[in-house]
Amino acid sequence: MYQYDDFDQSFVSERVSQFRDQVARRMSGDLTEEEFRPLRLMNGLYLQLHAYMLRVAIPYGLLSSTQMRKLAQIARTYDRGYAHFTTRQNIQFNWPRLEDTPDILEELASVEMHAIQTSGNCIRNVTADQFAGVDPEELDDSRVWAELIRQWSSLHPEFSFLPRKFKIAVTGSPHDRTAVKFHDIGLILKRNAAGEAGFEVLVGGGLGRTPMIGRTVREFLPAAYLLSYLEAVLRVYNQLGRRDNKFKARIKILVHETGIEKLRDLVEAEWEGLKAEGIDLPDEELQRVRGHFTDPEYENISDQDHTFQVKQFENPTFGRWVRSNLAPHKKPGYAVVNISLKPIGGAPGDATAAQMEAIADLADEYSLGELRVAHEQNLVFADVKKSDVYALWQRLDEIQLSTPNLGLISDIIACPGLDYCSLANARSIPVAQRIQRRFADIKRQFDIGPLTLNISGCINACGHHHAGHIGILGVDRRGEEYYQLTLGGSADENAAIGKIVGPAFSSAEIVNAVEAVIETFLKLRKDSETFIDAYRRVGVTPFKKALFGEKQHAAA
Repeated sequence: MYQYDDFDQSFVSERVSQFRDQVARRMSGDLTEEEFRPLRLMNGLYLQLHAYMLRVAIPYGLLSSTQMRKLAQIARTYDRGYAHFTTRQNIQFNWPRLEDTPDILEELASVEMHAIQTSGNCIRNVTADQFAGVDPEELDDSRVWAELIRQWSSLHPEFSFLPRKFKIAVTGSPHDRTAVKFHDIGLILKRNAAGEAGFEVLVGGGLGRTPMIGRTVREFLPAAYLLSYLEAVLRVYNQLGRRDNKFKARIKILVHETGIEKLRDLVEAEWEGLKAEGIDLPDEELQRVRGHFTDPEYENISDQDHTFQVKQFENPTFGRWVRSNLAPHKKPGYAVVNISLKPIGGAPGDATAAQMEAIADLADEYSLGELRVAHEQNLVFADVKKSDVYALWQRLDEIQLSTPNLGLISDIIACPGLDYCSLANARSIPVAQRIQRRFADIKRQFDIGPLTLNISGCINACGHHHAGHIGILGVDRRGEEYYQLTLGGSADENAAIGKIVGPAFSSAEIVNAVEAVIETFLKLRKDSETFIDAYRRVGVTPFKKALFGEKQHAAA
C-alpha cells in the first residue's frame, strides 16, 4: 500500500498543528462558532445532534493492520468504544470531545491518516473497488489511479471552494462494486482496440434529493491524460456550477441544465488548453505510485484445498458462509473474504474497539497485514489462503463477525439517521434492526437470494436508498417518522434509480411492507430468478397491489 514520504508526513502534521491552534482559539472564545465552522469542516469535524462527529478518510478503503489498531485505540480512548464505517469508505467517530480532536488527528497522523477533505465543498475521499488488485476480471488496479487523484486533489488551490462537495470513484472491473455511476465523476478503466489503458469518464451522477445516473462525457480517455481531463471537468464546473442554491449546486444539475453535449464541448475546449500546461504526470511518477501496489509474494499453491472442501461439507454453517462471503481471487489457492458488519440486530457498519483490534490481528495472521472497507459498510480480507479460511471463520465467529449474509436481505446499508444526524428526519438503525430480525432465518435469506436493501434517514441519501433493490427513505410527517418505499434501484454496472411505490408507511408498518414485497416476489419469480430480475420483468404493479390493494393501488 502507499507509504507517506517526507512531504506527505509534514503535510498532515502541519495540518494537525494548525487545527490545534484553531480549536484552542475556539475554546477560548477568540473564534465564534460561525468563524470556526468552516475550519472544523475542512478537518472532517461535524456538529451533530448530540455531539461532534469526526469523519476520517480511508483512501480507496485500504487500511493496514497498524492503522486499524489505531482506529480501535481512538474509539476506546476518545469515543464510546465503537466506530461507524460509512458508504464512502470513511470511518466516523460519533462522540469525540472538541478539546480532544487535535490529539485524535495527531494520533491519526502517526499512522499516515487524516480527516482532511472529508467535509466541505471540495473533492472528497476518492473511492475504489474493494477487490482492486485481486479481482480475476480486473483490467487494472483502480487503487493506483485513486491514489494519484488523491494526491492531485489534496488542498488543490483551485478546487478547495467548489460550488458543492465533489465525489469521484474509480473502478477497474467489468462488475462495478463502487456505485461509479452515482458519483460526480465516475471513472471506468478500459482498454482500446490497441490494448492501451484509458477511462470512460462519466459526469453528473449522484443521489440526494435529485438522484441522477452519470452521463458519459468521454468514451475513452488515454490514461496518461487523466489529471488534465479531471482538471478540465472541475474547472468548467467551478466556473458554471450554481452557487445561489445549494440544492442545485452539484454538477449533476449543471449537466442536466446544460446538456451533456454542450458540457462535453466545454470540457474538451478547456482540456485542449490544459494538455499543454504539464499537469499530467510523467510515466516515471506513475510507475513510482504503481510501485506501492505491486502484488505481494503469493505462495504457489493448488487451487483445490482438500480440507477447505471437506469442512464445507462437514459444517453446513461454514459452507453457507463460504457461499455468501467468499469471492474468487486471481491467484490460485487464495480467496477474498468479506466480513459482514451486519449481525442480526446490530447497527449496520458499526464495529467495537475490541472487534477492530481483533480484525487487525487476524489481518496480520491471515491476510498479509491489510484489509479493505467496502462502500456497503463491510470489511474485506483480500489475500486469504483457502487452507486458512476455516480457521479464520472460527476466529471471526468468536468476535461475532461470521454472519453469512453478504448480498442478502439482512446485509442492509444504513446511514446513522436520527439517532445521530442533525439533518435526518427519521431513524434508520432501528428500522434496519427490525428488518434484520424479521428475516433472521438464514435459510429464508438464502431462499430469497441476492437482494440489496438500503435505508436513508433523510433525502440526502447517505444510505443510498435510491440505489437499493428495495429502498427506504425516512420522512417527517407532521412530527412523526414515516418511511417511503422505492423498488428497482441498482448500484452496479446496470445502475438504476428506484421508483416510489406509493404513500409512505408508518414506523409500525414499514417492516410488514418489506415483508409484503418479499412475499410478492417469491410468488411471482421464475426458477432461480433474482429479485431485481423479477422486478425488471414484471414492473412495479404487482408489488403496488400487494402493498395497497386494488383500489389504493389505482390511486397511489
